[in-house]
Amino acid sequence: MQAGDELEPLSVTPDKLLTVRYAGASGDFNPIHIDDEFARQVGLPGRILHGLYTMAQVARALTDTGGGPASLKRLSVQFRGMGVPEVELRVTGSVREVRDDGTVVVETSCEQDGKRIIRNAEAQLRVEP
Repeated sequence: MQAGDELEPLSVTPDKLLTVRYAGASGDFNPIHIDDEFARQVGLPGRILHGLYTMAQVARALTDTGGGPASLKRLSVQFRGMGVPEVELRVTGSVREVRDDGTVVVETSCEQDGKRIIRNAEAQLRVEP
């Protein structure tokens, strides 16, 4: 892996019930994630994805690149928008730096419908040569 190399993009389309299942898994039952009517009443387009779900997709793309979960040494993201169910998420990234200790620094983002909902994400991966 070299500086400038692009990650294999990850595309995933969350189904319409994902937010309900994710609420159960995460314990985050905020009604903006599970109740369309409530979400619309507070000015949202409907139920929105949990931010941690979108971050998990970034982590998934990185661990796919690094060869498994143990490869991900550090991850930081900035949440910059709302994601919604039933619209494709696309995670992209590139290698910014290759370090002598066998790690690489990768910059990633997650877009939905042309809008970056996670940006300035930075990860450190240990990769096999």
